[in-house]
Parts: sequence; C-alpha cells; structure tokens
Amino acid sequence: MEKKRVAIIGGGQIAEKVHASYYRKREELEIAAVVSPSADRARSFAERNGISHYYTDAAEMFTAVNPDIVSVCTPNKFHFQYVMQALEAGCHVLCEKPPAISADEARKMQESAAKHKRVLAYNFHHRFAEDVQMIREKVAEGILGDVYAVKASALRRSGVPGWGNFTDKTLQGGGPLIDIGVHMLDAALYVLGFPKIEKVTAKMFQKIGTKKSEGSFGEWDPKKFEVEDSLFGFIELEGGRLLQLETSFALNMKETSILNVEFYGDQAGATLLPAHIYTDEKGGLVTLLKREKADPDRQEKGMAAFIDKCLGKDVMLADGKQGYIIQQLVEALYQSAEKGESVSL
Repeated sequence: MEKKRVAIIGGGQIAEKVHASYYRKREELEIAAVVSPSADRARSFAERNGISHYYTDAAEMFTAVNPDIVSVCTPNKFHFQYVMQALEAGCHVLCEKPPAISADEARKMQESAAKHKRVLAYNFHHRFAEDVQMIREKVAEGILGDVYAVKASALRRSGVPGWGNFTDKTLQGGGPLIDIGVHMLDAALYVLGFPKIEKVTAKMFQKIGTKKSEGSFGEWDPKKFEVEDSLFGFIELEGGRLLQLETSFALNMKETSILNVEFYGDQAGATLLPAHIYTDEKGGLVTLLKREKADPDRQEKGMAAFIDKCLGKDVMLADGKQGYIIQQLVEALYQSAEKGESVSL
C-alpha cells in the first residue's frame, strides 16, 4: 500500500503534540515534511518527529514534496494563505481553529475546497466527544423538548497564554473569543444542528490583561496585550431561541476555568461535558442520563475523522461550510462589541 504523504505547516505545540503525534500512529501515512519560517525550529521539529524534509518556504515544499494531506498549524493570520495554497496544490487540508481572520477568507476557503474537490476540515475537536454526540442525539430525539436557551462558556480566571502570539491582535485576530470561545460555539451549534443565526449583540472588555503580567499559563507583556480579555454575547437564533456566550482569558471569577455548554429545554436540561441530562419533579432534580467523566479522547477522534474522510470514508467533520458559519459569527460578535450595536446576519 502506497502511503499518503503528509506535510505540516507550523512548528508549534499543537503541530507536534496533536498533529504529528497522531499521524505517526497511522500506517497509511508518512509525514514527509514540516514547514516553519525558522530553519532551526523546522530542523528541530523534523529531527524530533522523524521527518525527512523540512522547509522555511511552503511553496518550495509543495513543489518538492507534492503532499496529499496538509495540516495548517500557524498563527491565525496565515491560515488563509496556506490553506488556499494547499487546496490549489490538490491537497486535503486540516486547519487549526479558527478558520481564518475574516468571514470573507473562510468563504473563499470553502469555495476553493469545493472547486478542487478536496476535504477541508477545521480542528473543532470538542464536537467529537462521546458526550457531545450523546447530547446531540437526545436533543434531536426531543428528550429536552423545545431547547429555547443555551449558555456556552469558555472562561479562564487567569489564563492568558504566556507563549506564542495569543495577545497579538494582528496575528491572531482577537483574544479568548477567537481562541477558546469558538470551540464552545461550535459545540453548541453542532448539537443544535446549526440553526440560522439572526442577530448578535456583544460587549468586550480589556480590564485585566493590560494591568497584570503573569497567570496560570505563564507571563506576558501587558504593554503588548492588544486583545480583549473577556467578551459576552447574546446570539439570537431562528425560532426565537437564544445562545448566550461568555469567554475570557482573564476574569475575576471563583473557578479556575469553565469549558462547557448548558442547554435549557421545556422538558429537560443538559450539560455537555460530561454529558448530563436532568429535569425537575416536584422541586427535586431527576437525572435522565449521566456520564461520570467527559470523553478525554476527543482530540484524537477529530484527527481520526479527518484522515478517514481523506481515505474515502463517510464521516462527520467540521467542514468548510460550518467553518464559514462560525467565522461569520465570530466576526459579527467582534463587530457588535466594537460598534456598540447589534449586528444582523
């Protein structure tokens, strides 16, 4: 069996700990190349992961290696250019979240994947948890009844990343919303079946990141903290339903972190991670379904689904169309917060 050649663009933690780590496990694959603007980083990455070729220029890599599959693990600003290059070179592509910096870029990526008939997926891995699949099925079955309100939370008390470019608005496009909030937005919308988004209202704040310089995820320069440290939004969905979002890198709350989605129906409610469905009976909480621990293998399951899709299997992915919807929503939330007014979609 001829192995599929994989190239990884980006030499950071996610590229090594998630992408390269998984690809090495698949006998159908060969990691043929890694690309990083730093020759030293590219060389070191290649040596640690048994990769035969490394490059500082993606165009050179595409010509020399002719990969079948590409992972894009760069800062957000560069997602668009590398995804487009890879699709135009005839590659299937897995891009880290968020899809891009703008909705227009995400739309063009979706269109290019369709034009070239290639798989384009985004690494929204939380939707691959068994918990999410279970809640999605129960919502579809009507166990919760009419789900009229949802709360998505991606909160950290003191979790400004002290590495990479997470506080650089030019490179990342924003802060917690575009970094961790997108994960819970995707999970919530996936469970609901991606209903139409009608209107968005948001407020964002920069109250802590410019004052402090150290937290649970290391140190940062408060003078270079250019992104929001928290954002709160109300997303009106078709049918009068409401999706509330709360996300932060830094927020004076009691818990260290919260990463979850709650669903409120007229028959029952649910919490996503771990999956728990409950209702009320004469003032007492009644559990209808409960997992004791959230699925820890969601990242690997997301990687597996992408490769299986590339090999021709019919599996679920966070595809170009859904990525475009998420990017539109992120853009609308930022626009609403910046303009101080609601944005209709």
